[in-house]
Amino acid sequence: MSRLSNILQSFRIWKYKILSSHKSIDGKAVLHQPAQINGKGKVCFRESVHIGVINSPLFYNTYAYIEARKEGSEIIFGRDVAINNNFCAIANEASITIGDRTTIGLNCSIYNCNFHSLNFQNRRSHTGSSTAVIIGENVFIGNNVSIWKGVTIGDNAVIAAGSTVTVNVAAGTTFSNFS
Repeated sequence: MSRLSNILQSFRIWKYKILSSHKSIDGKAVLHQPAQINGKGKVCFRESVHIGVINSPLFYNTYAYIEARKEGSEIIFGRDVAINNNFCAIANEASITIGDRTTIGLNCSIYNCNFHSLNFQNRRSHTGSSTAVIIGENVFIGNNVSIWKGVTIGDNAVIAAGSTVTVNVAAGTTFSNFS
């Protein structure tokens, strides 16, 4: 990156730190891209969590959004986790756990809740239930993946690009929504 690019990116990282409202953060991520961290729950970064990839799309025009929304919710990033650009993780009530040495591709999202009741009468007044998401160690998650509530992904699994994961994925297997 050029000197000017470094200065501009540093400003963007600083701006999103100011916009963040989260108070309970344990540890510190290495930010190559801005991250906005919000919520009343707990966010924990173990050693060497990297957010953003310089030589990848969306580096200059997006940011990571991480929210442990309610008290009692938590998002835990294991050691040596690498996250590409435009990442989003929202834990409404339960937890999201990302295991050690997991690699997460570009434009990925992890949610532990539907965020709205599926009953049309309660859709705007209830958030629906939250269920923990657990991602094992050394998991590879391709680009443009969405992982939804209640999912457990076993160690050494591979999630193919473009997948929407709503079921458990066994350790050491490859998951794809495509045949």
